[in-house]
Amino acid sequence: MGIKAFNHGDDFVNKFVRAVVSDSTGLDAVGPNAPIPPSGIQATGGVISDYSDGGSNIYRAHVFTSSGTFDVSSVGTYGNTVEFLVVGGGGGGGFGGNAGGGGGAGGLRTNLTGHPKAPNESPFTVSTSPGEYTVTVGGGGNGGRAAPGGNGTPSVFGPGPVTSYGGGGGGGPNAGGNPGGSGGGGGTFPNGGAKAGGDGNKQTGSGTAAPTQGNPGGTGNHVGGSWEGGGGGGGAGGAGGNASPGPGKASYGGAGLQVAIAGPAANTTGVGGLNPPTNQRQWFAGGGGGAPRGVGGAGQDDNVGTANRAGAGEGAPGSNDTIGGHGEAGTGSGGGGNGWGGGYARGGGGASGIVIVRYQIGELTAQAKASGGAVSFYNGKTIHTFTSSGTFNAPASISNCEYVCAGGGGAGGTRTGGGGGAGGVTTATGITIGSGPWPIVVGAGGANVDNDSNNPAAPGNIGNNTVASFPSGTVTAGYGGAGAGGGDTAPNPVQDAPLGSGGGGAGGTTSSPVAGGSGGPQGADGFQGSNSGPGYGGGGGGGWNPGPFPQPEGRGAPAYGRGAFGGQLPATFRDPNGGIGFPFPSGPHYVAGGGGGGNEFDPSPDAYGAGGGWTDWNTPMMGAGRGGDSKHPGGKAATNALANSASGGGGGGHDSGNRSGGSGGSGFVIIAYPST
Repeated sequence: MGIKAFNHGDDFVNKFVRAVVSDSTGLDAVGPNAPIPPSGIQATGGVISDYSDGGSNIYRAHVFTSSGTFDVSSVGTYGNTVEFLVVGGGGGGGFGGNAGGGGGAGGLRTNLTGHPKAPNESPFTVSTSPGEYTVTVGGGGNGGRAAPGGNGTPSVFGPGPVTSYGGGGGGGPNAGGNPGGSGGGGGTFPNGGAKAGGDGNKQTGSGTAAPTQGNPGGTGNHVGGSWEGGGGGGGAGGAGGNASPGPGKASYGGAGLQVAIAGPAANTTGVGGLNPPTNQRQWFAGGGGGAPRGVGGAGQDDNVGTANRAGAGEGAPGSNDTIGGHGEAGTGSGGGGNGWGGGYARGGGGASGIVIVRYQIGELTAQAKASGGAVSFYNGKTIHTFTSSGTFNAPASISNCEYVCAGGGGAGGTRTGGGGGAGGVTTATGITIGSGPWPIVVGAGGANVDNDSNNPAAPGNIGNNTVASFPSGTVTAGYGGAGAGGGDTAPNPVQDAPLGSGGGGAGGTTSSPVAGGSGGPQGADGFQGSNSGPGYGGGGGGGWNPGPFPQPEGRGAPAYGRGAFGGQLPATFRDPNGGIGFPFPSGPHYVAGGGGGGNEFDPSPDAYGAGGGWTDWNTPMMGAGRGGDSKHPGGKAATNALANSASGGGGGGHDSGNRSGGSGGSGFVIIAYPST
């Protein structure tokens, strides 16, 4: 079997098991794709998964999210050296009147080959006598209630030992941040002044120097009146931010670090926190954001609602009876500081730590039958993934092939513009690709239109076709239509897509709603804009929706202008260790969602103009761009669709400096055939 699971009582562990369960790694396949029988270290403990690094090496990882024992029974032909990640529990966020400091991340130590932290560590060797190595996973600190946050506790692996200290708690009223693996952010004086953040690389509570494993917390600030800000907690990748003078200028938590020790870096499921800009997991030890509402893990954006990173907690907003955001279990990240002094408010809890051990157990012997693109092996199939143009070169005819081709998504319109339509998606199975070089052209997403200098509203740009020239005939995945501009009084021809999905209609400036663009057989129609207030705005872009989701109400307000749902790639292409596709609550590997429409004013919770059909405005579901808005302080800019998502970009908002639409996501081509 490809995976063995222990400690099933831990919900976090169970989620990881479901993400990488046997027969989804490709390592149980027979024939040329089968690995050489394991000949590395034999051991038990934690949750065990086997995976390929994308090349020829096969590794076994033991993931401990609770304390246990790493028990070695034999040492094989690949030697007795193991690689480790040890992350201490994160500190809790502080309660600071109006501005508690963010909790510091637990210390992070790793000797993973090629990682920037590895030179600080010595090789770790194991033996069968003694064969038991104790693993202690540190707990997160409690959020402070009228007090600084609690300190996290250390995580420890083996003799020596390798110890990563707990993160320091965030500061409270008149209290600085505590020292720790990374230090907590400082609080404030009630009547002016500031308190410093805690030192990093220190044993919590003792001040004893430690191996390099973290950074200090930031300084809190009070500038008079009610404008207070707590310092951000330190992270493994950087110091916590200092609170800046002025309203709403809370500090961000220090950056976490990615350590791809439990599978390839592109895996969007499994252990560790998520880093939204890259859509990758295995991020750890981000500092908690300071209050009010500083984002965690170096999400360095003062706008409300920016996604945290590395599982760090967000500082609480300035309202009564609120708590700071909790760190995500198993990341060692800090909790967010509290932003108010009354009621039951408190800082967010720090995240528990984690220990991961890995070693090589074998090598793959599979050989691809063709060249071109990025080659991977999954579930008995050889897969060629083209994220840019290239050539699929088959020396001989290959039967029983299947493919997915997706065109480039359209850009959103400007100034209450419609969301961009998704690129068209076409699939096939059971085809034969003859010998020869076959050109692959991957369509680019539509470029955004800059309207932040108050130019007249304008539609976005259409995407570009993706074309695969196979001997059986040329396969074309069509482009996505562009979102209409807020100045359009009738449907614009660029909204239409003869094969892909149509762009959304304009919002706000006309006597009647502007219809969405027409989509083709590979997509769907865009949604109409709204001409009524409050909260009028552009319609969402259409998307590829093979099921099972009903399309959202994608008109402008009060229907929120959400982009259409996309769809999940066929099962052949859902390699949990990487590949194309983006998250959705139903699972990974979703593409081709419609961009969200932009709005003039949003009276609703943060749900306006979400991309990919979802109601969470902050999350790029299916890689689609969100619409801009005017609700948040200073407005929120539309976002670009993610690369190789084939999704539409978001429509621009109405506020000055946030009128531009987001660009569409580029397309892709994926070809698979049996490895046997």
